[in-house]
Amino acid sequence: MSNAQTSSEKRIVYSCSGCADVGELADQVCRKLRKDGYAKSSGSCLAGIGAGFTSFIDAAKAVETVVTIDGCPVGCAKKIIENIGIAPHSIFLTEMGVVKGQTVVTTELVNQMTQAISEKL
Repeated sequence: MSNAQTSSEKRIVYSCSGCADVGELADQVCRKLRKDGYAKSSGSCLAGIGAGFTSFIDAAKAVETVVTIDGCPVGCAKKIIENIGIAPHSIFLTEMGVVKGQTVVTTELVNQMTQAISEKL
């Protein structure tokens, strides 16, 4: 197993997935990070954590690093994770140059944000 695969098993990434354009972008970036092997691709669900399902909460607590990607400063994903006693590494896409209500979600933008996040962490 490569180091990337080993470290990805120690990391879970969650996104806000809100209905705003930046929430859509956060969701797509999160999915691409998992697909690319940056983080575990299964085993947990932010909605399940918010609903209080023990198995999802336990999965989040079992990894070394929890990353949240929020589209805007409201920080829903971050707050859900904090509510279960975890201090996540939080990313806000609006701090990376996108503007809520003015962002067209394209494959190019998803790739750009994904690369920036993987290099940042």
